[in-house]
Amino acid sequence: MADRTGLRAEPSRTCVGCRGTDSWSALLRVVAVTDAEAGAYARVVLRPDPRHRMPGRGAWLHPTPECFGTAVRRKAFGRALRLQAPVDVSAVARHLGVPHA
Repeated sequence: MADRTGLRAEPSRTCVGCRGTDSWSALLRVVAVTDAEAGAYARVVLRPDPRHRMPGRGAWLHPTPECFGTAVRRKAFGRALRLQAPVDVSAVARHLGVPHA
């Protein structure tokens, strides 16, 4: 919805790394994907969603190595995505170009 100036407000989201707010277009959306064929022992993998189109709950992150490192260290992805199992963040690290063990 537009205001009187004709400018449109953009939704803001909170980065799970630094806890700072920014517009959704400046943040990278991350979603959790499970391997359906694995059954009860399904591995949870985080996938970057740069187009903001994947289904499911998303966590938002500044696309910087600092915010990514802070989020991994604080285990913020699991809390933001409401996951009980440990998550594999290697796909997000590859997307950001960050070396991750």
